[in-house]
Amino acid sequence: MNNTKSLMNLKFQVLIFSLIFFLGLPKLKAQTQDLDTMSTWKMLGYDGASAFGGLKHAYSRPFHWEKDDFITAGAIILGTGALYAFDEESSDWFRNQEEDVPGIFKETGYYLGKPLYNYSINGGVYLIGLFTKNEKWRKTGVLLISSATTVGLIQSVSKTFVGRARPIADVGKGNFKPFSKEAAYHSFPSGHTILAFTTFYAIGKQFKNPWAKGGFYTLGLLSPVTRLWSGAHWLTDVALSVAVSVVVVDSIDKYLNKERYPGIMSRDKISWRLQVGPGTIGLRGTF
Repeated sequence: MNNTKSLMNLKFQVLIFSLIFFLGLPKLKAQTQDLDTMSTWKMLGYDGASAFGGLKHAYSRPFHWEKDDFITAGAIILGTGALYAFDEESSDWFRNQEEDVPGIFKETGYYLGKPLYNYSINGGVYLIGLFTKNEKWRKTGVLLISSATTVGLIQSVSKTFVGRARPIADVGKGNFKPFSKEAAYHSFPSGHTILAFTTFYAIGKQFKNPWAKGGFYTLGLLSPVTRLWSGAHWLTDVALSVAVSVVVVDSIDKYLNKERYPGIMSRDKISWRLQVGPGTIGLRGTF
């Protein structure tokens, strides 16, 4: 059994390193002219301050919301409430599919949402940018680390504060024990989902090609589906986690673009927005 797990871990690590090298090959020469004059320590200090600034920006945004922001928040709440009606039925359906799912998908989805592996991806992306003096990679790494830290703190506090029972506890979707230390009552929101989707949504945003974007977004959804298969979370747990990931990444990305590239507008041809409605949740691309 231990040998099997070790083999799966090895396969997962190979997958991650392959992903990192795949991402790095096309962009390793995309440097700005002034980077050669900056020391590694200066870049590290600047990026650390930039990541912390992104975290502060994300947490302070609710105090600066405008009409559209309140509409988005309201839509997320209404959409989550609508999905709540289907929590038990959807959980039963997903759990019944688990036996037919290949182990590689379940293992990969599980490890993508583990903090150790997740931060390994984030840190790996940043270190490549730092040591190659690649501004695009550095900025992406800062976005990953800042976003993951922001959502990580949110989900850690929320799990304990809400105390929702997991489906595998077999006590129903409406059973809560706030501030419980039992793992069975740490269902809302999904930590695996929020970390995995934050990472791959942030990476996907760096590509102009819609197929590349969609590919990374799909990879980010593997962990949420895995948690549904295993009965670790309800549909509303993962849906809200995905919504929080999108909101946080978009907020920090805009902050970093203004802070690092003042006066330069984003050149993406497609603008992606979270769209939530009664019984639906998804991403909408505007050309």
